[in-house]
Amino acid sequence: MVQAAMTRGREARDSGGFQQHKLAPYAFISPFYVLFGFFFLAPSLIALVLSLFRWDGINDPRFVLARNYGRLLSDKVFAQAATNTAIYAIASLLIVLPLALVLAVLLNAKSLRFSNVWRAMYFTPVVTSTVAITLVFQILYNQDTGLLNAPLIYLGLEPIYWLGDRSWIKVAIIILIVWRSTGLLSIYFLAGLQSIPEELYEAASIDGASVLQKFFRITIPMLRPIILFVSIIVLLSSIQIFDEIHILTHGTGGPANASMSVVQYLYERGYSRLRLGFASAVGTVLFATVFILSLLQLQWYGVFRKED
Repeated sequence: MVQAAMTRGREARDSGGFQQHKLAPYAFISPFYVLFGFFFLAPSLIALVLSLFRWDGINDPRFVLARNYGRLLSDKVFAQAATNTAIYAIASLLIVLPLALVLAVLLNAKSLRFSNVWRAMYFTPVVTSTVAITLVFQILYNQDTGLLNAPLIYLGLEPIYWLGDRSWIKVAIIILIVWRSTGLLSIYFLAGLQSIPEELYEAASIDGASVLQKFFRITIPMLRPIILFVSIIVLLSSIQIFDEIHILTHGTGGPANASMSVVQYLYERGYSRLRLGFASAVGTVLFATVFILSLLQLQWYGVFRKED
């Protein structure tokens, strides 16, 4: 009996140790899920529920079901803001990504002198205040005294009204996005380039491959995870752009809503007009759009494709 009791006690201790061993990983990763649920999941669910109400933050909320979404889809200003945001996103993907990749290739060149200095210089916009950067660009875009218009004025040509023309305002914002984002993304690409084994390029050189063949047959395939990561970052940041437009246009999204983004539209409806339920509907639609586009990008790059 004593032996049986000792055996049962040993089994109980082993079982407890096994359970503790199984639960330990979950205990270590639990802080992330707690913070994720508290700061992201819970506010998202609250916004989803609030989008079904009409509420100004003062009076009692009134349940309106899906009327906020109906008003949103029929609002011409929202359609304009969505179109502007799509232009920013497409321009970022088509301009920033290739430019950042080319810049990373140049920074990774063995013949480049003072490479660390150049890398720090291109990374500087990332650590600089968005407000300070936008104010500098606001001065550069000035119609009469801006640096960009100075050559035109000197040649006797008509200066460009960067911040007052419906077409040029989008170009001005895209230039700002490109200048601010390219340096950071080039660092990501640079890290990916430095992880590619040099033996692959040496073997390709022995086989007579040209520089372009090495780039498209070795560099691009090996950078596929980095390209996916960077493209998702570019898409998310461009769709959620707010600070630059808000400062450049003094919070108006002008001229005539020609530069307004979806996030600025949300801010204007939610905080300026106190239509919190309607703004929650805008945020819900924005979240769904970003989520679907991210899934499509993952599908495009074959993340969900089963390996043979």
